[in-house]
Amino acid sequence: MTTNAYINGRSVAAADTYDNIDPATGLPLGEVARCTAEHVDEAVAAAAAAQPAWARTRPEDRARLLTATADLIERDVDRLARLESEDTGKPLSQARTDASICARYFRFYGHAIESYYGQTIPLSDDLHVYTRKEPFGVVGSVLAWNYPMQLLARAAAPALATGNACVVKPADETPRTSVAIAELFSQAGAAAGLLNVVTGVGAEAGAAVAAHPGIAHVGFVGSTETGSKIAHAAADRVAPVVLELGGKSAHLVFPDADLETVATVATKAILQNAGQTCSAGSRLIVHQSIREELLGLIAERFKKVSIGRGLDDPDLGPLVSAKQQDRVRGMVGRLTQGNVLVGGDVPTDDGLAGGAYFAPTLIDGVDPKSEIAQQEVFGPVVVSMPFETEEEAVALANCTDYALLGAVWTRDLSRAHRLATQIEAGQVYVNTYGAGGGVELPFGGFKRSGYGREKGLEALDAYTETKTVIVKL
Repeated sequence: MTTNAYINGRSVAAADTYDNIDPATGLPLGEVARCTAEHVDEAVAAAAAAQPAWARTRPEDRARLLTATADLIERDVDRLARLESEDTGKPLSQARTDASICARYFRFYGHAIESYYGQTIPLSDDLHVYTRKEPFGVVGSVLAWNYPMQLLARAAAPALATGNACVVKPADETPRTSVAIAELFSQAGAAAGLLNVVTGVGAEAGAAVAAHPGIAHVGFVGSTETGSKIAHAAADRVAPVVLELGGKSAHLVFPDADLETVATVATKAILQNAGQTCSAGSRLIVHQSIREELLGLIAERFKKVSIGRGLDDPDLGPLVSAKQQDRVRGMVGRLTQGNVLVGGDVPTDDGLAGGAYFAPTLIDGVDPKSEIAQQEVFGPVVVSMPFETEEEAVALANCTDYALLGAVWTRDLSRAHRLATQIEAGQVYVNTYGAGGGVELPFGGFKRSGYGREKGLEALDAYTETKTVIVKL
């Protein structure tokens, strides 16, 4: 079966296609339409035609449509979860959670838009000054392959709520749920052209979205290298960009922490989605006095992890592709300092043959300046480094070019608040960890992890322009 683009409320084929590969088996799931710049032109034209009337629609009516879409996503959770699990390899229960969170985005922004207002600014008795929050018009989003449903909803729901129309380019590897959600949006009653999905290859369709003169705002989730290219393309026409890029997020663990809880949460934080999460907790910065105990607890948990295809709902599914498997294996293989405590290679179970699997891997004593401690692995690999003083812990946390998430594990609340200020990251957790957190929490990075914020009410600001009106009375 071929996955076509979805443009102007209808399925659109392309002259060329490519295989959609199941990462659990290495076999094709079907074909995907390989859209061209001409398809992007068609999608932008459809969005531009639909957007003015949508922007004039009352917030109440936009809210009704977004919440109706949420209802349909919740109705189809099992179908969407299966598509997501097959495309990404993630365990079925995780894919089902993603579908539920996708619905939550549409519901959250459907409710939020009804209380999103401008401001009045008191200057003098003879001046009436107020602000309006106005949509950009047509906005584009280029999505990563690790959370297709969540990322589509994270971009499209606030953009649509504020009166924009959308052109979305899903990742090459994971197109099907984006198309399915656009179809559900139409079923909920949306006008044709408000939400368009252009499938295909990033260097073709994705690049065309980023550079299109009819797209007034671009959002991107993915690698720092690709994000830089998209920002350059948008800058050429002075279009604003929101970038959520890579991460090398750290747990800072102090001697007074609850180590059993740390071990459980840290295990989940690196194994979720096979470690293919920008905000995965991929570094353990552990006080020397508890280092051996904590690593032993995590190693025990890693050794009990079940591995298999996503549809069988194991603890750990395959990586998204053989290419990604090669990347992870290469980074671990180039290790020159450190001790691999668990894992470190592709599992040898006969039942996993042909799939893009990698064993959960725990490495102790790495050089903080080494590739594996500095660069995003994007696999189920966590590295550990010791510290003695609080200052040393903060320095290690901040010693990479990435700054997306951080976590502090301590019972000392003064220390927790002090370090939350000192850690360079868009989100800081204390005695817990969330891979990006909830729908309500503004999310984005510092440094090479990107700029701009998605999620929460700040996303509504990201998808609007502020107009100030000054009236002489």
